[in-house]
Amino acid sequence: MGINTPSDMAAELSIGPTDQNMVRIFVASEGVEIPMDFLPEEALEIARELMAAAEACKSK
Repeated sequence: MGINTPSDMAAELSIGPTDQNMVRIFVASEGVEIPMDFLPEEALEIARELMAAAEACKSK
């Protein structure tokens, strides 16, 4: 499955700070839980990439 492959899969997404001063993106779907921890600087880069992707979609 790639970026452009349609899917009916559903997942829950949670994002927040941890007690270890990390930013956690937590994805849960069908009994699978994926916690991903990032340094604040990495999280800011991810946020910039998300915003750039959203802007690219708006301009199409």
